[in-house]
Amino acid sequence: MPRLIALVLLLSLAAPALAAAPKRPNFLIIYTDDLGYGDVSTYHASDVHSPHIDKLAAEGMTFTQMRANCTVCSPSRAALLTGRYPDLVGVPGVIRTNETNSWGYLKPGIPTLADELKKQGYATACIGKWHLGLESPNTPNERGFDHFHGFLGDMMDSYTTHRREGHNYMRLNQKEIDPPGHATDLFAQWAADYFSTRAQQADEPFFLYLAFNAPHFPIEPPKEYLDAVKQAQPDLDDKRAKNVAFVHHLDDAVGKVLASLEKNGFAENTVVYFGSDNGGSLPHAQNNDPWRDGKQSHYDGGLKVPFFVRWPGHVSPGSRSDYQGMNFDIFPTFLHLAGASPAADLNAVSLVPLLEGKAMPSSSRDLYFVRREGGARYGGKSYQAIIRDGWKLMQNDPYSPLELYHLQEDPQEQNNLAKTAPKKFRELQQAMQKQIQAAGSVPWQP
Repeated sequence: MPRLIALVLLLSLAAPALAAAPKRPNFLIIYTDDLGYGDVSTYHASDVHSPHIDKLAAEGMTFTQMRANCTVCSPSRAALLTGRYPDLVGVPGVIRTNETNSWGYLKPGIPTLADELKKQGYATACIGKWHLGLESPNTPNERGFDHFHGFLGDMMDSYTTHRREGHNYMRLNQKEIDPPGHATDLFAQWAADYFSTRAQQADEPFFLYLAFNAPHFPIEPPKEYLDAVKQAQPDLDDKRAKNVAFVHHLDDAVGKVLASLEKNGFAENTVVYFGSDNGGSLPHAQNNDPWRDGKQSHYDGGLKVPFFVRWPGHVSPGSRSDYQGMNFDIFPTFLHLAGASPAADLNAVSLVPLLEGKAMPSSSRDLYFVRREGGARYGGKSYQAIIRDGWKLMQNDPYSPLELYHLQEDPQEQNNLAKTAPKKFRELQQAMQKQIQAAGSVPWQP
């Protein structure tokens, strides 16, 4: 009897602590495609207005110096979802629907963020652009996502027909579908539908990876958006006006997603990360100001991207950080917030200290970038960049000499110091070689 009384007393004392245990947050990634740093009005007062994205930024932390993991699509996505450099998971280049021009194969067995969060009891979903494989074992449902509603391929030839070179890659899980409508609107609606479904099981936390195709070319804004831009800004040339309208349309889609998150009661306990897979495409009139160059380039216009994190009641509204990290740092950040321990061999680092208003640990790390590509300019070879302590060593194709910039003194990368700072050049070259060696054993073809 004394033991029974003691047990009852122990349980009664533990009950308040259990009841007070914080509810684990939901996670939402909103990933855009080729959205330039200068095409988000939070960063750059220009001809583009992005009020919904700006509001998201204002309600959380704005990062001003974050970089994408690659200057093109697939490698950035592979890094984001694995927490590792893309060539270490078999994706140094773009995975294309045309096998003769495909430069990556996501390594089987590498856990994705969805895999890791599922272990913690999370429902997982991917909506929108996948771009990490067309068939087994690399479809979304096989890489940790319970639910997939989106486009398997690399890009759409049209946002309204959803085809790529005549093939339909739209799927609901494994089923081929052919929905009518603009892809940006479809993905936003499917995300809203997902939140409505999760509201019926609100006791189970969820992770949604929402990857828009927009504003990747072809630049196809709905007519009413283009008409509105031309009326408001008649001096814009046609190419720029189309891109501005396209971003406005994307911004409205982001607004619809966030409104649905709130309508279904999830906004207060959902960590939202908003980002872009690489810089904007200059030939398509996208804007990466104030950084040099754009998509495909290792100058910072191709790498520095919008990056916001919102978590009401936890991340201070209007806070800013100039921490220099990479998109894939979201991987261990989300795992930490879910109560999990990230693997020790990740290349990414958790941003939780920053989100809590604290400083990051003093240990520094190199930031490494790689892209492999075909065609006459690249020849199937890769080219790299590496940043260490404010210095960047880089090239933009495998046949050009390496360039060296001191970013702290020269953020626009105008003064190549490759010949005048030989010691620093050699130091970074050796660091780059180690990264290349580390990826040498990882296959990037099936």
